Amino acid sequence: HFCSNSFATLVTYREAIFLSLEEAALRCKKRFSASPEDRDELLKQMMDWAFEGFQPSGPDGFKPTSFINGTNIQLRNNFTDTLFRYDEDGYQSYCTICCYGLEVILCGNDSCCRLDCSSLLHFNILQSYCADCLNILAGPGTFHSLKPLDPWICFLCQPHRSHGALTPREDWSIRVQEFFANNSAMEFEPHRVYPSIPANLRRPVRVLSLFDGIATGYLVLKDLGFKVEKYVASEVCEDSLAVAVINHDAKIIHVGDVRFITQENIEQWGPFDLLIGGSPCNDLSIVNPIRKGLYEGTGRLFFEYYRILQLLKPKEEDPRPFFWLFENVVFMNTHDKVNICRFLECNPVLVDAVKVSPAHRARYFWGNIPGMSRPIVASQNDRLSLQDCLEIGREARVTKVRTITTNPNSLKQGKNVSLLPVLQNGKDDNLWITELERIFGFPKHYTDVRNMNRQQRQKVLGKAWSVPVIRHLFAPLKDYFACEELLTTSTTSTSLSSTSLSFPASPELQQLR
Repeated sequence: HFCSNSFATLVTYREAIFLSLEEAALRCKKRFSASPEDRDELLKQMMDWAFEGFQPSGPDGFKPTSFINGTNIQLRNNFTDTLFRYDEDGYQSYCTICCYGLEVILCGNDSCCRLDCSSLLHFNILQSYCADCLNILAGPGTFHSLKPLDPWICFLCQPHRSHGALTPREDWSIRVQEFFANNSAMEFEPHRVYPSIPANLRRPVRVLSLFDGIATGYLVLKDLGFKVEKYVASEVCEDSLAVAVINHDAKIIHVGDVRFITQENIEQWGPFDLLIGGSPCNDLSIVNPIRKGLYEGTGRLFFEYYRILQLLKPKEEDPRPFFWLFENVVFMNTHDKVNICRFLECNPVLVDAVKVSPAHRARYFWGNIPGMSRPIVASQNDRLSLQDCLEIGREARVTKVRTITTNPNSLKQGKNVSLLPVLQNGKDDNLWITELERIFGFPKHYTDVRNMNRQQRQKVLGKAWSVPVIRHLFAPLKDYFACEELLTTSTTSTSLSSTSLSFPASPELQQLR
């Protein structure tokens, strides 16, 4: 199925041929006279060798190259750098097969390639295919015959059968799960495990929140019933600060820019039991074509989080429990993710808010909070469909919406980004801000402060955490810190969801078991 036209015009196709032949030559123990630095000449020699025909040797010689299981790191890195590359409107930009393609068609199944495992926490990968791959692998004219179909259901979502040379593997979902569970290719020592604290010895929690936004962390802690002794927040956005101050009655101590927090400040405000934060993703997200990466622009703010984390970590002989949580986008370059893992000395867990809300919002979370990788389960009070979040008299046209960002276009749905998600009186309409607040899990009118307009309110929401996701992550901390006697349905169900975790449970939870 070699395509000379794609080889001549597509850089990624040419690179894939080079890496494949490099692997084949390794298995056949074939050597070439060209220097490894002279890639063009080396590729020419490998191509000449391949066209003459060759035989692999040994039992491994007949196995396909597996970047998923880590046998070819370069292939794997190339794949991850483009698999999650989304355009400015939030749709997958590149072909699932070649990670390229100037024009692609996207699967119309809302649950396309849904993966379920404790390390992935229910994540969807929407398949897209380019004209070259479909016409070469599935048959001439396939792309143009499928293009008018709306919705089109991809090959993996259909009953398994061959489409030309494209044949779904029976275990494809397991392979992809392994890929995302292990794609950092790094192993770390487990974090220190703190035994749970007896209920009569638990004290109120002291929190330092960096890049606090609209105080999602504080809102969730209070919703779960935690007694918060001190909540110190670093935030510079004036609109976000206004939302936090108005909603929480000045109970949050705001300290300004994270870059100016010193060790003296930490000693004055501390000690802290919990450090949370997610640095700006603008220069990390591959959605941004002019991103600067981890070491430039706003990407460097990650190192401010790391600096503060080092100042807060207790010494080994200190038995005081200390927890931390860092969040950022899934759609970042592999080397940026690996470097974050190296500094934080752990791999992240991936959580998509779609399991507990009507919107996709895939995020990586690093941290040492117990049970972070347990499956996320919706509580009775979580709104799971868009209709649950709409005002009276409005009808949802879709069950789930795509990731909501600061961009107004992210509210539009459909393959061609033309579908407004709501019908009112028979006419298309966009989501109202109060409905966006419900989708994120915030109370109605949470962002309705200081006469902010619609764009300003969507902007602060588009940078916020999903409330039910943070509730899921914070719930295990109830075994360590004092809580009010709250018996609401959401708090009780969320708390009980943390009882099947791999960390020492409190006597109360052991009795519940």
